[in-house]
Amino acid sequence: MALLMDHLISWMIAVPFLGIVILAFVRDEELIRRIAFGTTIVGVFLSLILWKEFDSTQQGMQFVERVEWMPTFNIQYAVGVDGISILMVLLTTLLCPLCILCSWKGITTRVRAFLSLILLVEGAMIVVFTALDLFLFFMLWELTMIPMYFMIILWGGPNRIAAGLKFVLYSLTGSLLLLVGILGIYLNGGHTYDLLALTQQTYSSNQQFWFFLAFFFAFAIKMPMVPFHTWLPDAHSEAPTAGSVILAGVLLKMGGYGFLRFCLPMFPEASANFAPYILWLSVFGIIYGGYLALAQSDLKKLVAYSSVSHMGFVTLGIFVFNSQGIQGAVLQMFNHGITTAALFIAVGQLYDRTHSRAISDYGGLHKPMPRFAALFFLFSVAAFGLPGTCNFIGEFLVLVGTSYINFAMVLLAMGGIILAAAYMLWMLQRVVLGEPNTEAAKVLPDLSSRELATLIPLAILVLCIGLYPGPLMEVMDASVTHLIEQTTGGLQVDEVSQLPLRP
Repeated sequence: MALLMDHLISWMIAVPFLGIVILAFVRDEELIRRIAFGTTIVGVFLSLILWKEFDSTQQGMQFVERVEWMPTFNIQYAVGVDGISILMVLLTTLLCPLCILCSWKGITTRVRAFLSLILLVEGAMIVVFTALDLFLFFMLWELTMIPMYFMIILWGGPNRIAAGLKFVLYSLTGSLLLLVGILGIYLNGGHTYDLLALTQQTYSSNQQFWFFLAFFFAFAIKMPMVPFHTWLPDAHSEAPTAGSVILAGVLLKMGGYGFLRFCLPMFPEASANFAPYILWLSVFGIIYGGYLALAQSDLKKLVAYSSVSHMGFVTLGIFVFNSQGIQGAVLQMFNHGITTAALFIAVGQLYDRTHSRAISDYGGLHKPMPRFAALFFLFSVAAFGLPGTCNFIGEFLVLVGTSYINFAMVLLAMGGIILAAAYMLWMLQRVVLGEPNTEAAKVLPDLSSRELATLIPLAILVLCIGLYPGPLMEVMDASVTHLIEQTTGGLQVDEVSQLPLRP
């Protein structure tokens, strides 16, 4: 037991890779599915142990492990979690078993390869969210791109090659800028990649300016922020269901996590100087993403553009530099991962039956598919932040935090919530209510036990977090306070609230 607890994060990282090795020696496809699913369930149990043993009263990193990797360059295998990263790790491990379940019948070719890619991206994402060494972080940041690319081009839709290339080109552009920034920090920060040491470094205003830009563009592309969002709808519309779940549920959160872990504590002055522009860009993204979602006739693209709008709330909350905004942003990342994953799984279940994502091909599904209709309704209203569902509390806290800075931004962001209600209710009316638009829609079978097992855990989380978000807020409270202290430095709270917000 001591061996497990002393190296808990390393076990969480190792389990998916061990699963890949085991799958390499198994031929029976049904057994491959069971082993892959069991591997991800082990990850869930380990993350729950991590959650149980985590001390939410401490500000610093916990479960820290350090091993010298390349001493000549001061590169370490260094991992640890705080109250922010533990939520991202938990989200990762919770969604991966559902990815395998939703692919159980939908993926029938190269099953071993597909499930191995899911395990690979799970292990890589856990490292990204726990890395305390910039070199380690960058290596696994890059690694997450590879399985997603192959998921799209090998198991995607008719335009999968173009969508995969677009995804890679955008990702590589951001990664190149990130690499330049990391090398600049290494050369100007005492020749170390140690994140905890680098946050104690002081950089000149000019250095912060350029380092911040390099990191900002990498993370803005990954989220993605407007105007770097154009790769996302294509990737989602062509990716298989599990690929969309991983992409929207976890990979997009790497961008928001990067802002919190690197930009704010390492470049506080540049973060404050760029904040006005980022905040207004976030508000624009909330509204613009909502309008684009409202214009869609494809179910997957509608959910994809809704992600652009919702991630605008994340950057809005991060760059107001107060506890309400940042806590709301972290909650929004976690909750968006749950609701959007659920919506993509539900859309995938419809696609498995009809091989169509066109909204016009459905209608009246409450009659042949009452269980599906009930769950789809819950996830849709959660997506626009209905009180009592999980998205509400995150958006509410972001708006409260923003109100201390600029109330006009609050009013505009609320317009984005109204748009979200409009496109989600419009989608519900066209898909679930009314009369079936086609003969095929009249006789669609309702959800199977396996499909229910994929969606019901997410439905429980939507309601439990919406009604009682306290545990999530408590676990991150000390870490958010520490982050704000690092970012604002000697500034008082009222001084921070006076940051200029007109470009």
